Amino acid sequence: MIHSTPQPQAQRLGFTLIELLVVISIIAILAGLAFPAVNGAMDSARKARAKSDVTQIATAVVAYEMEYGRLPTISGTSVDTAFLNILTQTNTNNPRGIVFLELSEWKKGKGGTNGSGFCDPWDSNSVYQIALDTNYSNSVTAGTNGTNIMKKVAVWNNPTGTAAEKTRRYVTSW
Repeated sequence: MIHSTPQPQAQRLGFTLIELLVVISIIAILAGLAFPAVNGAMDSARKARAKSDVTQIATAVVAYEMEYGRLPTISGTSVDTAFLNILTQTNTNNPRGIVFLELSEWKKGKGGTNGSGFCDPWDSNSVYQIALDTNYSNSVTAGTNGTNIMKKVAVWNNPTGTAAEKTRRYVTSW
């Protein structure tokens, strides 16, 4: 009686083309589902950064007033380079050279300063706006809709984009 031992089948060394295509399609579907969530998180981070920026600018102006007993003299309503120089350098408006506001260069998604002034995280041309209570009535008219608020200083951004983007990106210091 002859017994034959079964021969082992050749083992596969890799994936088949079908298996690879299935894995790639699953990864593509998951990435497609995650993309809107990542985009929303990035937009929320930019809004939080913008809110922090406007609050820091308002705080710097209040600190300036506490130090010198008066609000800084500005021309216009934008947080431009001349206004930033008052808060960061020695000049006739800041003779002690106290740095009330730390500045960094503008980077997309992070905001910062450029040749125009202090810009929001979405657009390097969108300079923050400011209103000061120069007559010390404890009231300023601020914001894109001219809101009357009971503060010495109000800072806000003037976002660019579609109407929905403008609404979503609008931040204030009050």
